Amino acid sequence: MKKLLLASLLTTTAAMATAQTVPPPSGVLSLNAEAVTEVPTDVVQLTLAVEQEGQEPSAISNALSTRTQAVLAQAKRTSGVEAQSGGFTIHPTTDRNGKISAWRGRSEVILKSKDFAAISKLAGELSNQMQVQNVSFSLSREARQAVQQKLTDQAVAAFRDKAQATAKLFGYTGYTIREVSVNEGGGMVPPMPRMYAAKAMSADAGAPIPVEGGKTQVTVSVNGAVQMVK
Repeated sequence: MKKLLLASLLTTTAAMATAQTVPPPSGVLSLNAEAVTEVPTDVVQLTLAVEQEGQEPSAISNALSTRTQAVLAQAKRTSGVEAQSGGFTIHPTTDRNGKISAWRGRSEVILKSKDFAAISKLAGELSNQMQVQNVSFSLSREARQAVQQKLTDQAVAAFRDKAQATAKLFGYTGYTIREVSVNEGGGMVPPMPRMYAAKAMSADAGAPIPVEGGKTQVTVSVNGAVQMVK
């Protein structure tokens, strides 16, 4: 048993010594390439909110719930617009002595649509019940996937061209891929609460709320390493 253990240790030691003497691979090149484009956003999300203050939290809760349900019902009757409830909070306000002086509640409804005209009109109709507090734009999944597919083709081609050209610069004739990864990003636009709130407040009650989408950047990057060959 001791002989077997000794032989195993000697074998392991010899293997480790051999591994340590093997030089690292030469001619390995790390590369990255990317493809970028800007595309119009096609989805808008609006956050509507209403606040109420009073002495009884239960009365505030009932009033906010009633208004929220009415807004949701009207929104869900609008073709092409998705609606769901958002945040719902009730909290006390205190006086200088730390005693509860009143209660304040807030309720939100979130609207989402690809039909900018429909959601703009709906937000205007609902402005006497809830006001727009936030707006954000994004790409739909279908649009993002279509753009990313084109960019992936471009990024991969750029990576291959870069690998071939760089290998030749170092005196090699070609390369083989050791490892590679494809990463996708972009497609979202940060929310614009302050700017949009100003536009919404300046709009006439019942008039369509201005909803203007912009462009967003979509990026696909390819990162990896290649083995240059003679």
